[in-house]
Amino acid sequence: MHNFARFRKEVIANFWYVCLIAFLQVILQYSLFYLGVSLVPASIAAMIVGSSPLFIALTSHFINPGDRLDWFKSGSFLIGIIGVAVITLGRDRLPSGAEIALTGVVLLLLNNVTSGITSVVIARKQQTISPMVLTSASLFIGGFFLFLVSIPIEGLTYQVFPAEYFVALGWLSFLSAAAFTIWNTLLRRPMVKVSELSIWKFLIPVAGAILSWLILPDESPDLVSVSGMILIASSLLILNLPNLRRKFTFRKETN
Repeated sequence: MHNFARFRKEVIANFWYVCLIAFLQVILQYSLFYLGVSLVPASIAAMIVGSSPLFIALTSHFINPGDRLDWFKSGSFLIGIIGVAVITLGRDRLPSGAEIALTGVVLLLLNNVTSGITSVVIARKQQTISPMVLTSASLFIGGFFLFLVSIPIEGLTYQVFPAEYFVALGWLSFLSAAAFTIWNTLLRRPMVKVSELSIWKFLIPVAGAILSWLILPDESPDLVSVSGMILIASSLLILNLPNLRRKFTFRKETN
């Protein structure tokens, strides 16, 4: 009961901020993403979505004065995007002669821009609401709005689903909530720069490839995908070189 009262107090005190995050992070991003994916081939969609760390960094570069892109960051992002493209091409070849809808590409690019704006907004917010409360409240508000919008578009039908459907629904809902909570928590940590945090999103296609090798019987490691992973690891190493140098110099001076 005490936790619910605290939850209610934080939501009421930050109601319009919660609504803003629900609009940006749930309503707008989910709408742009799924509409865009439905209009372009899967390989093209994967490469565009995989470039989202660059868009997040660029957004922070132009909005946050203390989070500018330098040569190390720019180079690491470029290598990371190449790594994402290599993994995508290795797992799903570009369709020959397939028509790529310009609208779908624009929607996915707008999704990346929205993701960058949302990350900056969350990072700049003062610590007046916990990340878990922000995530749960924004997901509820955004999800309820999307449900209402879907009724006049798709209609309201009754269907009996198997148990596997609810298991998958519960698991995917948990993953979404957990991912948003972790991301929002990291964005709110002191001294964390949005651009330096966003580059770790390049690990998403790496994790997807590894999980597919472990779970799917028809998937196995190949040279192209491993090369892409090496490029992504190199991009993370390049990004952290200045920090590693500072730590090494500090330890050398103290000793």
